[in-house]
Amino acid sequence: MAGLGGVGGDLDRWLEPFLAALGHKKRRLWAPLYLRGLLGPSERKSLQPMATSLGLSGHDQLQHFIASPAWDDAPLWRVLAEQADRLVGGPEAVLVIDDTALPKKGTLSVGVARQYCGQLGKRANCQALVSLTLAGREVPVPVGLRLFLPEEWSRDPERCAAAGVPKDEVMARAKGAIALAELDRLIAAGVRFSVVLADAGYGASAAFRHGLSERGLTWAVGIPRNQKVYGADVQLVPPTGRKRRPAPDQEPREAGAVLADLPWRRVTWRHGTKGPLAARFAATRIRVGDGKTWANNRHLPGDEVWLVGEWRSSGERKYYLSNLPPRTSLRALAAAIKARWVCEQGHQQLKQELGLGHFEGRSWTGLHRHALMTCMAFAWLQHRRLAGQRPARSGKNAGLYSGTATIAEPAGRAPRHYGAAAR
Repeated sequence: MAGLGGVGGDLDRWLEPFLAALGHKKRRLWAPLYLRGLLGPSERKSLQPMATSLGLSGHDQLQHFIASPAWDDAPLWRVLAEQADRLVGGPEAVLVIDDTALPKKGTLSVGVARQYCGQLGKRANCQALVSLTLAGREVPVPVGLRLFLPEEWSRDPERCAAAGVPKDEVMARAKGAIALAELDRLIAAGVRFSVVLADAGYGASAAFRHGLSERGLTWAVGIPRNQKVYGADVQLVPPTGRKRRPAPDQEPREAGAVLADLPWRRVTWRHGTKGPLAARFAATRIRVGDGKTWANNRHLPGDEVWLVGEWRSSGERKYYLSNLPPRTSLRALAAAIKARWVCEQGHQQLKQELGLGHFEGRSWTGLHRHALMTCMAFAWLQHRRLAGQRPARSGKNAGLYSGTATIAEPAGRAPRHYGAAAR
């Protein structure tokens, strides 16, 4: 088996709680080997190249380990969550919810369909994974990757059965619902974080926002500019005459129109390698138009939250909602919103360094287990980086040790805790 630059013992020690959760003797052997394959020098992290880099005579046993439905990998996901919490969890950590897409050819790989692929910037044949990333001090650790089943799959039980999709997973579920289920898993594992962050793909869903609030979580999410909102002072007028329901005393307006009338202030939320990162922001307290439907498909006022706008140097404007406390400063709101960038860095490194998208199998189990192993490898690299076990680098592709994957340094100093800042 190919060596790992003298740090194999450290990897073995770090893996001890994972192996204890595995229990089975043969799986305790193949899990470290699979991780070494992902961490090794092979550019392609599919089974055959990894087997060659490990000095194995074939890849059949690696294939059996990663794709066999005979064992449950849920205990490994739990240990990963616990290790991530130990590394970066705490009252200043954030949990980022997003998607990541894996381009695929053909039609047999589980969940593959023509849908938006962020990696390519267009609709394409791909698998879409709902991702959850725990981050602290600008250090990301992926803790969840779950396949989204497009409708053409969820309504075809035979196709799902051929790809090994469990029966209780063959259903039409929105990405937000998948994310909330993963959130419940992480909360049950004791993962600590202060704010949940998500882009407009999730934040546009009232059900998703309500799900976060019902769990008592603090959140900041993107929304479309035409999201309807009311002023914070909106009142419900009792019904009169033929009216049967209370009605708001003002009409809802689009988020973009509400913020267009406000002053925009330049805010620096972080210092990066090329200087301060800044944009113009505006914010005001509003009530979201996501309550019960009352007339002409209009919704009653919901909870009072922050409406925040970002005006980038490119001229593009983005809009957000957040239930951070009313006295939160504009800079703290901006820092919370912009903390989401760290998950994109994590996705890129999972794919480029650890081969998240290289799995060539077609099954549900194989895809999720390969994703689990890439997350474990990523967490171990973050463990070494945070422990200061980094030899001097030589060249932009130099790793933590010779011939292996590397995890990039954060782009700047860690953001301040945004929950406590006061206006």
